[in-house]
Amino acid sequence: MSTTALTPMTKIEIVVPGDDAADVAELIRSVGARGYTSVSGVSGFGHHGVRGGRMLFNEHDALTLLITVVPDHRADAIVAGIRPILDRTSGVMFVSPTAVSRPDYFA
Repeated sequence: MSTTALTPMTKIEIVVPGDDAADVAELIRSVGARGYTSVSGVSGFGHHGVRGGRMLFNEHDALTLLITVVPDHRADAIVAGIRPILDRTSGVMFVSPTAVSRPDYFA
């Protein structure tokens, strides 16, 4: 298969505190995304300083990364819905073009 056979889509990655991950997941589902991947216990450094990975006794203090791939026409609704969540909590969102080999999994 060559890259010319791939279907263009939009990938959205959101990093939020564990307490906000359920809200983000619900938003992703509510706009018609067919699925998402959630990775808990991520770590990093940014505006709020160093954030550790998985916490031994408290999952809610850890960061969660949610990744979804959607057809381009669904991306604006997710971006618009994530903005209010990011306005009230720490977190970051990345939006980038991507391409998939199985478009029926995402549309």
